[in-house]
Amino acid sequence: MARPNRSAERQQEAVSTLAETFAELGYRRTTTAVLAERCGLTEVALYRLWPDKQAMFLAAIAHVGANTERVWDAIAAAGGNGTAAERILKHEARHLGEFGFHRILFAGFSETDDPAIRAALRSVYERLLARIARHVGDHRGGTAARELPPAMLTAWALLGLGTATNLGRELGLLDERARNRLFAAIGAHLLG
Repeated sequence: MARPNRSAERQQEAVSTLAETFAELGYRRTTTAVLAERCGLTEVALYRLWPDKQAMFLAAIAHVGANTERVWDAIAAAGGNGTAAERILKHEARHLGEFGFHRILFAGFSETDDPAIRAALRSVYERLLARIARHVGDHRGGTAARELPPAMLTAWALLGLGTATNLGRELGLLDERARNRLFAAIGAHLLG
């Protein structure tokens, strides 16, 4: 009797480790030998799950995007004080970048000459922007005041704010507390 194919299950088990490793080392410095070792696999077994390092990186990008979406959806659905946009903003003011996964996206930016990596990054950002814009629109009751920018512009500003504050922390320009306060204050202003 043939053994069942567990490739999808094994990929799911290993993708978090791939993401952590790419976040720590970046795309170019990460080797498949290191990835295999950290996943507790041989390189041959790792190559049975993904055809090459690029495919592993693409899986890590997709994982980071999907994980962010899951977290935001859970916060939005949980209810509580404020609108979903306010609750997500509060969460991100505290937790944005805490696992360093933004580094995967930053590493991907230096690889955008690769069409597959560019497409993966674009897909993640399009989905995140759409979610933010939807929550901003809901927050504003669908009838935003004339002086407030449209929800998609606010979504871009919030995503940019997250990127800028993570860079500030990475470069030592902002400590954790200052980054949290800056993100919370400007984010609340942008929500209107």
